[in-house]
Amino acid sequence: MSNHSSNPWTTLTTKEVYASPWIKVEHHDVLNPAGKPGTYSVVRFNSWAIGIVPIDEQGYTWIVGQYRYPLECYTWEIPEGGGNKSGTPLEAAQRELVEECGIIAETFKCIQELQLSNSATDEVAYLFVATNLSFTQSRPEENEQLSVKKVHFDELYTLVANGSITDSLSVAAVLKIQLMRLEGMLTIQPLIE
Repeated sequence: MSNHSSNPWTTLTTKEVYASPWIKVEHHDVLNPAGKPGTYSVVRFNSWAIGIVPIDEQGYTWIVGQYRYPLECYTWEIPEGGGNKSGTPLEAAQRELVEECGIIAETFKCIQELQLSNSATDEVAYLFVATNLSFTQSRPEENEQLSVKKVHFDELYTLVANGSITDSLSVAAVLKIQLMRLEGMLTIQPLIE
């Protein structure tokens, strides 16, 4: 894999066209790699994306169902949310897991960093597997109406593999965990029926 570190783009001007507490949108006048004038729009995120797969000793995990406003549909996904950049991704993962599922984990392992849509945004995600679980009351945010479901990891993997779960953080985390499992880097008890 080659590592080209020089930037072939020239930024002429940058203008912020929209800002909210979560994102800002910038318009850039540029010279493209061919040296021709053009424009580029960039969405900058004020927080990290965080995803967590909690797994108990029997191989069970928890997924979250909610209505996703931008897509106008209900989805099932791993516990996930935003992480304030003034803290660490781990702190955000710990908070999100309690907020959404009421789960406290003794052990968190970051298994993947992702660039979610690097052609248009600077959003970076951190995916965790969480183990050694205990339980408390969940504390969803006021803009979250969540359903939480306990499923075995093997069932979750099937939902991802057959396309029933399409959320990018969920797909990436589950496939990474399955790969770690197959390579002997992570042990998950199989589903016994």
